[in-house]
Amino acid sequence: MIRYLLRRLLWAAFVLVCVCALTFVLFFLLPSGDPAVLRAGRDASPETLAQIRTQLGLDDPVYVQFWTYLKGVVLHFDLGYSYFSGASVSSLLLDRLPATISLALGAALLWLAIATPIGIVSALHRRTWVDRVFMGGALIAISAPVYWVGLIVLYLFADDIGRFPLLPGADSYVGLTDDPGAWFGSMLLPWLVLAGSFAGIYARMLRTSLIETMGRDFIRTARAKGISERRVVLRHGVRVAITPVVTLLGVDLGVLLGGAILTERVFNIPGIGGLSLDAIRYADFPVIQGTVLLAALFVVLANLVVDVVYAFLDPRVRYG
Repeated sequence: MIRYLLRRLLWAAFVLVCVCALTFVLFFLLPSGDPAVLRAGRDASPETLAQIRTQLGLDDPVYVQFWTYLKGVVLHFDLGYSYFSGASVSSLLLDRLPATISLALGAALLWLAIATPIGIVSALHRRTWVDRVFMGGALIAISAPVYWVGLIVLYLFADDIGRFPLLPGADSYVGLTDDPGAWFGSMLLPWLVLAGSFAGIYARMLRTSLIETMGRDFIRTARAKGISERRVVLRHGVRVAITPVVTLLGVDLGVLLGGAILTERVFNIPGIGGLSLDAIRYADFPVIQGTVLLAALFVVLANLVVDVVYAFLDPRVRYG
């Protein structure tokens, strides 16, 4: 297991370096504007622009700039400075990260709590009215766009414009350390909206996987031994059937931690997604580079955790 983790960590580092290199190449190939002009303004003198280019290292060859950036990231977690605001990219990401983590983890726990029992019940009662109702509702939840559902929810339940303002403060984010109660109230609607779009996918996947698993030989053997049906389903069936769900969870959670742009925008959550969208709008390359690298890091780490969890969920999995 230790050797496997070391190999995966080395591969993760290689992937992150490739992501950095790719974004650098795209930045220099695509027309994105002059960073010196973004920093100094369009009315700056040529002398000022030349000085800023020297300070930012823009006069150096591309490979020199990339090597300087890579050393700063590895040794000091220095992601550079915003061309637009001049602020440290690391500080910008750290300021926005708690809101994104709150949104992603809370929604993930909620959609798993919804999807797991629905998937199990639908698999055990397939082709009945219960299965049709659950899967029909899941299909509707999958089809509804997140931003549309978010706007409808705000129209119904927001504190200022809502027809039924059940949750005061639901349309304005409050930090967890500032007021835990207000934080929970401000995050509940975003959690529900985001979880609704994912719960249907996970419920249908778990249903399909569990139906296939319940027809395998080891399930029939467990029943032949006299084990209760509840234990057969939960201890043997679900434990094996949930592995593809865990795989999907690792990818989705990693992507959401990199920024849930639509949900953050609709509910005014100051997260990574909004930061990356503003950076793209203003061609702020260091911030774009930082958000892309952070998203890649989360995806790589989430998949590494998923591979480790496999060994505990499925006893047939062994890592040499």
